[in-house]
Amino acid sequence: MAGFDKVVNSYAEAMEGIKDGDTIIAGGFGLCGIPEGLINEIKRKKTQDLTVVSNNCGVDDFGLGVLLHDRQIKKIVASYVGENALFEQQLLDGIIDVELTPQGTLAEKMRAGGAGIPGFYTATGYGTPVAEGKEVKEFNGRPYILEESITGEFAIIKAWKADRYGNLVFRHTAMNFNPMAATAGKITVVEVEEIVEPGELEPSQIHTPGIYVNRVIKGNFEKRIERVTTSK
Repeated sequence: MAGFDKVVNSYAEAMEGIKDGDTIIAGGFGLCGIPEGLINEIKRKKTQDLTVVSNNCGVDDFGLGVLLHDRQIKKIVASYVGENALFEQQLLDGIIDVELTPQGTLAEKMRAGGAGIPGFYTATGYGTPVAEGKEVKEFNGRPYILEESITGEFAIIKAWKADRYGNLVFRHTAMNFNPMAATAGKITVVEVEEIVEPGELEPSQIHTPGIYVNRVIKGNFEKRIERVTTSK
């Protein structure tokens, strides 16, 4: 994209340039705040050998789970296997490489990548399989492990509102991993519920400034609920 106007009018244009072997950083938590249409476009393009960085891999037939059917994902970096039986089976069968990462560490890996910080020390995971093969250093008598940050060729994001300049507002729980993921992509594509004109968003309410965003598309969302719970 060139200039300030980041809006594109088709999913094909939104995901233009994605190629086999790319690393994709995806916002969302479970099925909350996921870029449904962008994921479906990746499926339509049949892009292969992807490394996907996300909290989890959706469910069998929705969200990132739809990319498993044609084995488009080679590796996933996630903190939760979740409700996805196909993901579990491909893991057990050795079809997909899974790097399980503590949830807070995963969020910081994205944030640090977006900030240009190549790595950081954290106490989380020390003394567990998470720490195997990683550098350990003591600070104030406590051991910490070195974690490398994450960036990707693409970041795919779901937001509530955006203006044409790419300034983003997230809604409630749908913020989850989206703000961190938005900073960590070389190309950041955002699917939103509403696009407004520049100046309509209250500056103090903007969660992610447009400097991080390359493309914006207005989506239509199913907003499926992963596990429905009602009172008796």
